[in-house]
Amino acid sequence: MARRLFGTDGVRGIVNETLTAEMALKLGYAIGTYLGPGSRVLLCMDARAGNEMLAQATTAGLVSAGVKVYDGGLAPTPACQLAVRDWGFDGGVVITASHNPPQYNGIKFIASDGIEAPRSAEEEVERIYFESRFKPSSWSILSHMVEKFTLVIDHYVKSVISKVDKEIIKARGFKVVVDPANNVGALTTPRILKELGVKVLSINAHLDSIPYREPEPTEHSLKETANVVRAIGADLGVGHDGDADRAVFIDEEGRVVLGDRAAIILAQYLATRNPDLPKRIVTAVSSSIMVEDVLKPLGIEVVWTKVGSPIIARVMQKSGALCGFEENGSFIYPKHQLVRDGAMTTALMLELLAHEKTKLSTLIDKLPKYYAIKTKIPMSREKALELVHEVKKLYAGYRQITIDGVKVIGEDFWVLVRPSGTEPIARIMLEAREKEKAESILNSILKIAERIKS
Repeated sequence: MARRLFGTDGVRGIVNETLTAEMALKLGYAIGTYLGPGSRVLLCMDARAGNEMLAQATTAGLVSAGVKVYDGGLAPTPACQLAVRDWGFDGGVVITASHNPPQYNGIKFIASDGIEAPRSAEEEVERIYFESRFKPSSWSILSHMVEKFTLVIDHYVKSVISKVDKEIIKARGFKVVVDPANNVGALTTPRILKELGVKVLSINAHLDSIPYREPEPTEHSLKETANVVRAIGADLGVGHDGDADRAVFIDEEGRVVLGDRAAIILAQYLATRNPDLPKRIVTAVSSSIMVEDVLKPLGIEVVWTKVGSPIIARVMQKSGALCGFEENGSFIYPKHQLVRDGAMTTALMLELLAHEKTKLSTLIDKLPKYYAIKTKIPMSREKALELVHEVKKLYAGYRQITIDGVKVIGEDFWVLVRPSGTEPIARIMLEAREKEKAESILNSILKIAERIKS
């Protein structure tokens, strides 16, 4: 299609600039037309600016198509997704921009199985939207079409707790710092950990549309949180993104752990504890080649996909897996639900540390050592694709994975260049055994990018 609404994970834009109430109304109308009259949709939101405006506009569009809307209120995205699946809704909508900067908001369309709608459904919604093929329902059925649904958070908390060994976690007497980025993770993760017998210190935990730190949990944005972990002698720290479907960990020494490193450790643990699950992991090309270095010798198959947890989830749904993940803190545990889930990931990590009687730093230090660089370059999608083409030529002869941009793999390095699915930027990720080599690779790509942009 020439025109797109949905990116890697939902529709996103700057509130009242590129994402307006009118747009939300039309998108709700399109989703409602796609689902059909009589459908039941659960709608939840995070605490971002514009959330109520966008929620009400989307609700109006859904109701116009004859869809009954259940208002789940403020809740993490995985909590809404679990409720959609377990309570038999025909679909779900979440008002969130996940990890994007505070001025952004977005709209996610959830399928009846709780996973983000597949691309085929998004394409049909886009056709309805752009061609104005809306189907209004008769006035005679448009009463009592919005109802409160208050079970989302309680159901989610109980489900997460039921998937881990509560007693072994409680016996360790963990102390954990939780940073939910002034958003909806504050409503669930501290509560879950307390019920698991964990002593919790929450920071950035009051809901605020202007968060103290950037919503994306990174080494930079979690620097102060890491200082708190170290200062109070906590066993673990965890930082969420805006809708709490990601979890980025901080070890007891105050080191922020990259998401794929934590995922490798969890995958090793799950392989020993879940003999009923296939010895297979599914991960995006943005993850480190370290995934293959560590897991393949254990007999665990590695399946690479395009970036985006919905894509990973659909692959897992078809083939089965121990887990699925991305380097950004997204982790999918199939025994809970086939979506990334920050609180579930946190509870699993605590179970692992309790069961193995170890510290996160000890496990991290056993992994191969790579120097990592992650950056982005503002440019249009067309320019980013041109950059991808040039990098392919630069590294002709090397192993390349080209399902999403290009990932080049050498003996002592790897580099990924791809256009973002949510912002007008090119993303560059790379690792090398030596810092100097990593910086040299980055500089060569940056020179190409400058030439393309000029």
